[in-house]
Amino acid sequence: MPAPGFDLPSTLDVLIRLLDTPSPTGFTGQAVALIEAEVRALGLETQRTRKGALTWEVPGRGTGDGEAQARHVTFSAHVDTLGAMVKFIKKNGRPQLSALGGYDWATVEGEDVRVHTQSGRVVTGTVVNIRQSTHVHGAALRELRREASVMEVRLDERTADAAQTRAHGIEVGDFVSFDARPRVTPGGYIKARHLDNKAAVAVFLGVTKALLGRPPACTIAFHVTTYEEVGHGAATGIPPHTGELIAVDMAAVGEGQQSSEHHVSLCVADSGGPYDHALSNRLRQAAQRAGLELRVDLYPFYSSDGTAAWRAGGDYPVALIGPGVDASHAYERTHTDALEATAALMLAHVQAPDSE
Repeated sequence: MPAPGFDLPSTLDVLIRLLDTPSPTGFTGQAVALIEAEVRALGLETQRTRKGALTWEVPGRGTGDGEAQARHVTFSAHVDTLGAMVKFIKKNGRPQLSALGGYDWATVEGEDVRVHTQSGRVVTGTVVNIRQSTHVHGAALRELRREASVMEVRLDERTADAAQTRAHGIEVGDFVSFDARPRVTPGGYIKARHLDNKAAVAVFLGVTKALLGRPPACTIAFHVTTYEEVGHGAATGIPPHTGELIAVDMAAVGEGQQSSEHHVSLCVADSGGPYDHALSNRLRQAAQRAGLELRVDLYPFYSSDGTAAWRAGGDYPVALIGPGVDASHAYERTHTDALEATAALMLAHVQAPDSE
């Protein structure tokens, strides 16, 4: 069911631009600037934490005169993505990588990358393994265990040793981003790397626009973090008046899971344990009011910004929702249905009376 006031075309436009903007953990400045510009274009103020996160608010009905508002809802999502850093430069001139975030090296083999040098120059390349040619290595290629020590970047520059690579400006510590390769199919599927979690950030902007035309029943804060993939994104920076925190992040689709690319999911527990039962139930009720088919799920190998906030001492209930994403932490896929359903659930929840 479409979310009232949710502009899907503009949300997709923002999503594609975000996906095309590199933002591996620790190198998120351009993506945050893009989001900030979109929010300010709506006439809203933004705040950045010293850590680099971005926050903006949409006031609830009746808050214009400064009167107290009992209910404050914060939605959190992360714009940082998987990526890598140059660990060292090998004798053959090819950089070896250190992973940023949790992924299997097999999922990035053959992927195009950008090496972001200190001078600002970007050098392109491709992730390959040390036995990439089947004509040269035969069965040894199939038997090779994909791990950091056997992966390297084949640079799109002429280089045969470390000195030549350094002459192109590449050095240890440079950030490396993976090509997101975003595609929207005629049937509404969205394919790309890093839908985790740029899909949710794009939904935030669409929901913000919808709320400006229909003020919510409570004050809403949107918090975009920049270190979620390494575990501490929302450990600080959550607005101090937060009464409840809802992390919005991808729902893992696969065997043994209920999540779907066509639905919004409610995660009631992950590797960090259960989320708040009462808040999760209020989200169930909001889904029922909105006529949404809410998929309830548990993720055994997953953690969110909500978990990070709690572990840092956050004193508020936390829940986790998000659009279903197939092949998470690889070349991912979701559907516009899931984006619309996620927006609809967020809007239904914040339009609910305080007494719900």
